[in-house]
Amino acid sequence: MSIGARIKELRVRHNQSLQGLADALGASKAHIWEIERGGSKNPSMELLKKLAEHFSVTVSYLVGEAPAEEDEGAMVLYRNLKELNENDKQAVLSLMKHFQAKQG
Repeated sequence: MSIGARIKELRVRHNQSLQGLADALGASKAHIWEIERGGSKNPSMELLKKLAEHFSVTVSYLVGEAPAEEDEGAMVLYRNLKELNENDKQAVLSLMKHFQAKQG
C-alpha cells in the first residue's frame, strides 16, 4: 500500500475531510489530495511527522516499513515516552511495573 493510500485510509477511518486534515496539519487541501492520489510520492519529513502524530501512528507505518500491527501501539508509546522529562518517565515506568506485578 502506498503512502497516499495509508493517509487516505487513516483520514477516512477518522471521519476527516481533506480540508479538515489539511487545516489540522497546516497544509493545503490540494497538497494532501496530491499525496493521497499518488501525485506527490515524497512528502516532507516534517509533514510525515505531523501526519503520524495526528493519527497516532509512526512514520514507519505511513511509509510502509512498520512492524506487525500489534507492535504499532508500543512504538507510539515509546515515541511519546521519549518526549517526557526524566521524572515523568520514571512515573510511567513505575506504573508499568505495577501493572506487570498485577498480571504475574
